[in-house]
Amino acid sequence: MDGQTVSLRTFRFNVSSCVNMLATALLAVFALTLLTTHAIEAQTFSVIHNFSGGGDGKYPDAGVTVGPSGVLYGTASAGGTQGLELGVVFKLTHIGSSWVFGPLYEFAGHGDGADPYGGVVISPNGALYGTAFSGNYGNVFELTPPATFCRSILCYWNETILYNFMGTPDGNGPLYEDLAFDRAGDIYGTTYYGGTNNVGTVFELTPSGGGYTESILHSFGSGTDGAYPESGVVLDAAGNVYGTTAAGGTGTECNGGGCGTVYQLMPSNGGWAENVLVNFDGADGENPNGLIMDAFGSLYGTTSGGGQNGGGVVFKLARSGGGWSYAPLYSFSSGSCYPLSGVTMDAAGDLFGVCQIGGAHNDGWVYELTSCSQRCIANDLHDFSGSDGANPWGGPVLDANGNLYGTTYYGGTGTCYDEGCGVVWEIAGVGAQHKN
Repeated sequence: MDGQTVSLRTFRFNVSSCVNMLATALLAVFALTLLTTHAIEAQTFSVIHNFSGGGDGKYPDAGVTVGPSGVLYGTASAGGTQGLELGVVFKLTHIGSSWVFGPLYEFAGHGDGADPYGGVVISPNGALYGTAFSGNYGNVFELTPPATFCRSILCYWNETILYNFMGTPDGNGPLYEDLAFDRAGDIYGTTYYGGTNNVGTVFELTPSGGGYTESILHSFGSGTDGAYPESGVVLDAAGNVYGTTAAGGTGTECNGGGCGTVYQLMPSNGGWAENVLVNFDGADGENPNGLIMDAFGSLYGTTSGGGQNGGGVVFKLARSGGGWSYAPLYSFSSGSCYPLSGVTMDAAGDLFGVCQIGGAHNDGWVYELTSCSQRCIANDLHDFSGSDGANPWGGPVLDANGNLYGTTYYGGTGTCYDEGCGVVWEIAGVGAQHKN
């Protein structure tokens, strides 16, 4: 990885003393085929792909996206056959009782991009959209299938760069995000660096003349408005934008750099006004990850550290009296979780997420939170053991049938040094099905 990436990881693992413990835990983990209740594994867990570090990639930071007919799309932040190991976009197709892996694109660096730490999202026309962290200052890309039907096993897609970031005062380095779209087709996301103060931005790409025009909606770092947005954003029906920053805010318990924020951006007089909804202070969590929004407009997320027990929290933000009320739904104990991603929700309102450490083997685990009207009850769905994956970083996703999918950064049968190359996994039938 380049020097910029090393600096990013150093910040991520040292944003608090809790995250320093996390870095130590990661040193002990292991890894090709084309709280509470630590005994509950009634559902069927299976590894559906073991990354090898070659043409299929390695080290998936992000989770996967469920497309039409249940096809899974995702990214691996490194690997590839070109010798540069700058990352791969892939798909997994369920055929019969097996999953067939297909690489869709390999990054080559420079204007092409590199290090796709975020996931991809699929549009109604079948194109994939995502971000690359590196390759100059990073970019937003689109992948489209070949114009003619491909009969080969390896059917690479075509990349179009929608926007190349230019650094300060523009954006720089989009990180662990899935892009968001509004009804007009505008694209929203964040950059970890760049902006007026070089501590991150929220951007919008608007279709214009056959291409896209970029607008910076907000540059962080003006006082205590937050800093370093690691995750992407979500939008509500009114066009307001919501997200988190990993640092900044008014909290003073996190090495003097702030414990992070949840923010809202509202259209205002031809621009955007920021409203900080939560300033984390350590006791209620620190270093927040990405958000989801339910049908009532409530927000759900996680923090990597802090909380009542020191191991991170799952929280809810609900609209209340013209404002927002914060409630911790579940607090993980120190050394048992430190989640690096948010949660997903099934049709019954239960929440699912991953802990990148902890579990029976300290290689991470998959959790379900139920009965969340007040404080949730946590069920352990699977403990990773190295050979079946280790240290899940990206968040899980559910399909319409209640099957849960995710990735692990390390582990599996691939031979990437002594730690494995990561896996894609499934837990069948764990969530409530969506009704048509």
